[in-house]
Amino acid sequence: MPRMRIPWLVRGVVAGAAGTAVMTLAYEAERRVRGERTALDYDDSLVPGEIVAGVLHWRNLSPKEDAQLGMLLRLGYGSAFGLWHVALRSVLPEPWAVAAFGTTLITATFTAFPVLGRTPPPWEWPADVLVTALGTHAVYAGTVAAVDDVLRRA
Repeated sequence: MPRMRIPWLVRGVVAGAAGTAVMTLAYEAERRVRGERTALDYDDSLVPGEIVAGVLHWRNLSPKEDAQLGMLLRLGYGSAFGLWHVALRSVLPEPWAVAAFGTTLITATFTAFPVLGRTPPPWEWPADVLVTALGTHAVYAGTVAAVDDVLRRA
C-alpha cells in the first residue's frame, strides 16, 4: 500500500506546535533549576500579551489576562513559524534550513520586543535573559526541524 505524504501545512503546524511545547517545557525546567518564579526572558514575561493587547487596542488588562494573551500568541506564532521551516526545508538541506530558521526566529525576537514591547534593545538585556532567550529559541528551532524531518519521512 502506498504511503500518503503528510501535507506541508500539517507538517509545519505540528512541528511548530511541538517546538512551542518543548520551548515551554524548557522554560519550566530552567525555572526549576534556578529556583526562579519570575519571568526568565521577555518571551516568558507579560510583554507578549501586552504587545497583543496594544495591537488590538485593549486597555487595562490584568496581569493574568496579559499572560493568557501571551500564551495564545506563543502558540499561534509558534505554529505559524513551523511553516517557515517547512518552506526553508523545501529549498535548503539541513543543517542550513534550521540555521536560516533559527536566525530568522531570533532576529524577529530581537526586533519585535524592543519595537512592539518597548523592551531595551538586546545588547542591553541582562546576560541571563539573553542566554535564556538564545537557548530556548535554539531548543524551539531544533525541535521544529526534528519534528518536520520525522513527518517529512513518515
